[in-house]
Parts: sequence; structure tokens; C-alpha cells
Amino acid sequence: MNDLLLLVEPMIPALRRYARALLRDRESADELVQDCLERVISRWSQRRDVNDTRQWVFAILHNLAMHRLRQQSRRGLHVAMEDIDETELGTPAPQEHRVRHHELMRALDLLPEDQRAVLLLVAVEDLSYAQAAKTLEIPVGTVMSRLARARQRLHRMLDGVDPPPSAASPEAGQSARPHLRRLK
Repeated sequence: MNDLLLLVEPMIPALRRYARALLRDRESADELVQDCLERVISRWSQRRDVNDTRQWVFAILHNLAMHRLRQQSRRGLHVAMEDIDETELGTPAPQEHRVRHHELMRALDLLPEDQRAVLLLVAVEDLSYAQAAKTLEIPVGTVMSRLARARQRLHRMLDGVDPPPSAASPEAGQSARPHLRRLK
């Protein structure tokens, strides 16, 4: 039990950061971290690689988050009007750093889920390519290519070169074929 505390407790801030970046909601992220820690404690003896506890814990958190996101997309977001704080409906003054932060978060949200997960694990949580590959259960080469595409796309979106995907773009599920006119 001492090993568990010594190894897992220092990871909690990073777990919260990663959960917040994935779920975009502080309260849900804190609940996710709590669920993750409960699972870590209950399955501590089931660890396969005792040398890489960080990767194992992040894999648990990631899998729980993906399960919640899939569940939420099926159910949709339901909020009662009386539960909404009026201060959340107002907009704060547009200071430059706040605007840039919102642009970054919006661009991050627009990245495909697979690219966003790799970018967050490697760039924010400082996992190695191999650790991220184990966490996401994908090859290391896939991690590297997704990371490169995510970084490139993020830079292009923040520079205004790459517009966000629209309903008619190939990324939104439409094919990129030209429109043809029928002549009689």
C-alpha cells in the first residue's frame, strides 16, 4: 500500500490536467480522476509492468474518459435552466492572453480525437512515445505520425491558415469530389 501512495499520489495533478483537457469540464474531470484512482487502488495487484505505473494509470484514465465521452455523445448534454449560474452566461473582458487561451482550446477541441489524445499525452503530460503508444494501445509509429499531424494542424489553425472543418469538408464525412452539373 505504501508503494501505491508513493507512486500514484504525485501523479494526481497530471491526471487532473489530462482529464480536464479531455473532458473540458472541471467537475467531470475531478469525478473522472476519482474513478480512476478507485480503479487503480482496486486493481493494484493486476499491474502487468510494475516498472511503468505512470503509463498504466494514464491508460486507465484515458479508457474511462473515452467511455464517458462515448456515453455522453449518445445521451447528449442535459442541463436544467435553474442549474445554470448567470455568471456563466456572461463573457469576461477579452484580454489578449484569455483570447489566445480560448483560441488554443477551441483549436484543440477541433482536432480529431486520436490526434488530440496523443498530443495531450506527449506534449502536456510528458509521456514518451512508447508510453503513449502503450496507453492508447497503438504502435509507436502511429503515435509519432498522429503527433506530427496534430502539431501541424494546431499551428495552422492558430495562424488562421487552416479553417475549422465545415459541414461540407471531407473531415466532416463528405467526400471531396467535385460537383458536376447535368447537361441535357
